[in-house]
Amino acid sequence: MQTHRPLPRLSFGAGAPTSGSRELPEEVAVALSFNGSTQAVMMATPADLTDFAYGFALTEGIATPQDIESVEVVETPHGLDVQIWLADDAEARLSKRRRTMAGPVGCGLCGIDSLEEATRKMAVVPASPFHMTPSDIMAAVAALPGAQPLHDATRAAHAAGFWSGKLLAAREDVGRHNALDKLAGHLIRTPHPAGAVVLTSRVSIDMVQKVAALGVPILIAVSAPTAHAVALADQAGITLIALARPDRFEAYTHTDRISKETAHVA
Repeated sequence: MQTHRPLPRLSFGAGAPTSGSRELPEEVAVALSFNGSTQAVMMATPADLTDFAYGFALTEGIATPQDIESVEVVETPHGLDVQIWLADDAEARLSKRRRTMAGPVGCGLCGIDSLEEATRKMAVVPASPFHMTPSDIMAAVAALPGAQPLHDATRAAHAAGFWSGKLLAAREDVGRHNALDKLAGHLIRTPHPAGAVVLTSRVSIDMVQKVAALGVPILIAVSAPTAHAVALADQAGITLIALARPDRFEAYTHTDRISKETAHVA
């Protein structure tokens, strides 16, 4: 299924209106079904849906990659049904994750049935020797736009990337949570070194929860975090960097992972 298509439009500005077309992203209802039962329905970009399945299962606490036996994407008259089949011993965890979501793309906690679920306990990211210099952080932010073809075509998509010395992977979606889940699904199925997640979006508590589930020690975002997101990142052992640009950034938690620049030795 295509991820974007041209639609006619009138452009207004100085002078008379001009007709033409603009590429706009597709936004499709995507059901995530576990063992035959729909667990969530998200509006999403119809790409990288196997990654989406694995990432959503992990970051929402439903299943680990080892629990997933198969993933199949089925096209229906109303959208796409991503059918995820889990091993028998994952059924207990599945029954605890009762969600009925018909969520807009900006919704990260829609349908959770208790306040406790909204602020569920996160695993603390284990200590690691991975660190970044200020130049590394700014280079990571500068690299992400080069891996956003859907955004280049439409100006209407978020991205989540993974940086370790260079940008190793990126995923796009009309929803910021979906983009991060797709990246998560790729990372848990692909060997990779330690690194940082880079986001084009703001940082809310659910984004921190998803990064903590991945065990990634550094989260970099181009927009600001919420106060609660900062508190959760501190609790989870995540270095939270926000308002990041190719020439500046702000650091909020666990700044010990930001190392000094080393002088070049000829």
